[in-house]
Amino acid sequence: MERLEAKKINGRTYYYYSKWGWVNGKCRRVWQKYLGKLEDIAAKVQGGGPKPVYAQIFQWGLPSALWMECCHSKVVEVTDRLCPKREQGLSFGEYLAVAAVNRAISPKSKRSMWEWLSQTVLLRHMPQASKAALASQRFWDHMDKIEADTALSIWKGILKGVVKSRGIDLSSISYDGTNFYTFIDTFNIRCTIAGRGKNKQGRNNLRQVSYALFCSADGHVPLYYDVYEGSRNDAKEFPMILKRFHEFLHEISEGPYQVPKTTLIFDKGNNSEENFALIDSLELSYVGSVRLDEHKDLVQISNQDPQFVPCRSGAMEGTRAFRVKKKVYGKERVLVVTYNQNLFDSQWLTIQNDISKAIEKLSTLRQRLEDRANGIIKGGRNPTTQSVENQCKDALGRQHMKDLINPTVTQRPDGMPVLAYELDSTALGKLAETYLGKNIIITDREDWDDEAIICAYRSQYMIEDVFKEMKDRRTGSWWPLHHWTNSKIAVHGLYCSIALLLRALAFRRVRQAGIPLSMPRFLSELDGIREVVNFYPKKRGHKKHATQTVLTETSDLQNRLMKILGLRKDEKPLLG
Repeated sequence: MERLEAKKINGRTYYYYSKWGWVNGKCRRVWQKYLGKLEDIAAKVQGGGPKPVYAQIFQWGLPSALWMECCHSKVVEVTDRLCPKREQGLSFGEYLAVAAVNRAISPKSKRSMWEWLSQTVLLRHMPQASKAALASQRFWDHMDKIEADTALSIWKGILKGVVKSRGIDLSSISYDGTNFYTFIDTFNIRCTIAGRGKNKQGRNNLRQVSYALFCSADGHVPLYYDVYEGSRNDAKEFPMILKRFHEFLHEISEGPYQVPKTTLIFDKGNNSEENFALIDSLELSYVGSVRLDEHKDLVQISNQDPQFVPCRSGAMEGTRAFRVKKKVYGKERVLVVTYNQNLFDSQWLTIQNDISKAIEKLSTLRQRLEDRANGIIKGGRNPTTQSVENQCKDALGRQHMKDLINPTVTQRPDGMPVLAYELDSTALGKLAETYLGKNIIITDREDWDDEAIICAYRSQYMIEDVFKEMKDRRTGSWWPLHHWTNSKIAVHGLYCSIALLLRALAFRRVRQAGIPLSMPRFLSELDGIREVVNFYPKKRGHKKHATQTVLTETSDLQNRLMKILGLRKDEKPLLG
């Protein structure tokens, strides 16, 4: 039974809302809620009442979603099982989870970890977290104890559970590698993993760290990774990581995995006869590509040849293909020759742009030679025929330019070189007719039709998108990298990979629900959901401020995302 009670205290009347019930055979008050004076109640009914003293705003949507994925993936449990410690402060798993979630949301240095965490709702999940506990030194005191083998075991333990609980489809897996430049000093001999190599972002003057990744077509879920020396060639890394990944497939499947049903998709940078022999020995199916220059007999076939059959799928409009069998890398394999109109258009524009730049450089060089011959330029050493030829070679450094532009260097009677050049229109026409727009795919999937093979090869874009996300300076997971020892970089690779995993799992659920979002849009929508905590004046006899927690206004899309991901604000009873 509930009652509205009036009590007189010091001549003033106060109202309470109470509930009564039978206790030991007698009617007793079970609980009561103070409502205030009559004018207070009237003001609250009319929408008045005391104003908040202040408010705090916390990140809610994205941290909540990723923390939920972190719990489902048992990141903390797996790590703590492999790295136990006494119950004091944050555990190894909690430190690793905080770093991974941070990398997936807003990458910060370890010095800024508490500043970021204190502005998110993760504090509710980690009440023992504090500024002292999340100091950079405390963080690395724990991470330094995770050896490279332990880091790999942590990753395997997490993925084993994820693949089983989420039902990840392993029938199609892409592989690729990339590298990240660092600012590690050249003379830092303690760090052997950062080396010199061809940097994919053009920073060849800096030491770099290489990163290889296997990724499932189902949800772009990262399956296996390796952080290795930046000086190691991709083709040399491929067989080493492939063997480990093959063993990993057996481990995560809790028994012999039917690897012939797994199709490995990789790019031509990993091609070699030894690597294909390894793939054959492991009985892995594959879809890759080969360099056009290695199969000139197929390249010379006209793009208008009737052998090319148009693809019927709407997603492949403008694509034509035919297949042949040919001995490649020591064994007869299936080659699918494709012609794509969009690829042709892009390559044609690139060729025209390269021609314009090359002719501009040659024209400038020729003008300088004429000015020197006419006495306009007098200083410096006179050019020689060899030096002019070297400059022409540099000007024609782009692909195909040496075949399309023919420079001729002769000498005047006074020994001054003379440059002439012309564009070979016949060679340009032949290039457009045979080379441009073509691609040659290699596979052992004879049971697949051409369209299925082409689709599988084109799915390689997903792992390239993952690398773009990692390198994004605003939302990427890899930078900043303020480490200069092998062990720290190895742990850095672990929590960056876990960040990729958490993102992919949440994004996979959204895509499975039929919402066609890009990853950046998905992250942006969730990040826009904030929690506002209003603090009201302290009531009489209370030491703490009364609080009210609400979410910021959400759109229809944000509401759908919250429903799909199972995010909801904890409901607290207003009374009682």
